[in-house]
Amino acid sequence: MPQETGSQSVRAVRGSAIRDLLSVVDRPGVLSLAGGLPAPELLPTERVARAAQAALTAPAALQYGVTPGVVALREVVHARETAKLGRDAGAVLVTHGSQQALSLLAQALLDPGDVVLVEDPGYIGALQAFDTTRARVVGVPMDHDGMRVDELRSILERERVRIVHTVSNFHNPGGATLSEERRRELACLADEFGFWIIEDDPYGELRFAGSTVPPVAAFSDRVLRLSSASKIVAPSLRVGWMHGDPAVLALVERLKQGADLCGSSLTQSIAAELLADQPWLDGHVGRIRAAYAERALALHAALRETFGDRLRLTAPEGGMFLWGEFTDGTQTSARLTEAVDAGVAYVPGAAFAVQRDLGHALRVCFTTGSPEQLREAVRRLATVL
Repeated sequence: MPQETGSQSVRAVRGSAIRDLLSVVDRPGVLSLAGGLPAPELLPTERVARAAQAALTAPAALQYGVTPGVVALREVVHARETAKLGRDAGAVLVTHGSQQALSLLAQALLDPGDVVLVEDPGYIGALQAFDTTRARVVGVPMDHDGMRVDELRSILERERVRIVHTVSNFHNPGGATLSEERRRELACLADEFGFWIIEDDPYGELRFAGSTVPPVAAFSDRVLRLSSASKIVAPSLRVGWMHGDPAVLALVERLKQGADLCGSSLTQSIAAELLADQPWLDGHVGRIRAAYAERALALHAALRETFGDRLRLTAPEGGMFLWGEFTDGTQTSARLTEAVDAGVAYVPGAAFAVQRDLGHALRVCFTTGSPEQLREAVRRLATVL
């Protein structure tokens, strides 16, 4: 008999419906609400070019680097994260985007069969990372204040939970932000039951409304916090980081040596200069927030006006996404092909389902279209949904 191709770990990994979808909708005339990309016209090409030119004056920028990352970048990340936490941020390790951080943490902390709790709907990148370890992923429902932390104790008392993963700010795909009360409660549960919290926070600096909430890591030492330069500078730098418990980061460093030896000294040096240039960074991120606020409000208003109470939406306060659930049983997966034919695309909620039935939901991204294009996209959506 022919042998199966691939290991059991690979066969356990779900595909990314979003990546598959992008190849379908990338055609002329389609207004895509499906992607999760920063606005291309806001990418700081000239400032990155100057930082690259400065980095290239030192031969070290083209040499192999140390596995934890360029020292200058680790120092600026440590300072920025310490300021957010109000206490020392702990060890810092630079990764090839925050997705690599997730993947390495999953390998470092999980054995097959270990239980991981995630929001439901869940972030696909995290689900894929946990699948590679053949962990048992359990979904926890969300509402407008993020993960239903009040439902955790009953799970923790009957399961040996190893990790709780949360996209704490402007959840992808759910749009919600975990409230401060729930952050404190989650931190207390981690201290009591001994699990690790992975606080995944790539969108936290993209707040354009409401009040900033302290990181979960401000309330417990059992938090491993992830972020990246992708949403505030440029995705192609592939610069992410994690910080927290030095012993856990030492395990991750050992795995990273086997995964890629070290990251790019060049792109890390570029990122270090940009993140350290606080006046420039403040102005740049401010422009992103202003643009995203206008676009998010335009998309939200158009959806509310068009669908009314049929579509229950998250209120936009930051990030890149809106999450909607149809209350009348409309099935978004079944209508996607018609929608693309009508010139608009979205991601069906079923792509993010862990245990819930999310066939009536959808995620839309507001970052890459003008307000006029977003309103036109909703008009086209209405012809199908």
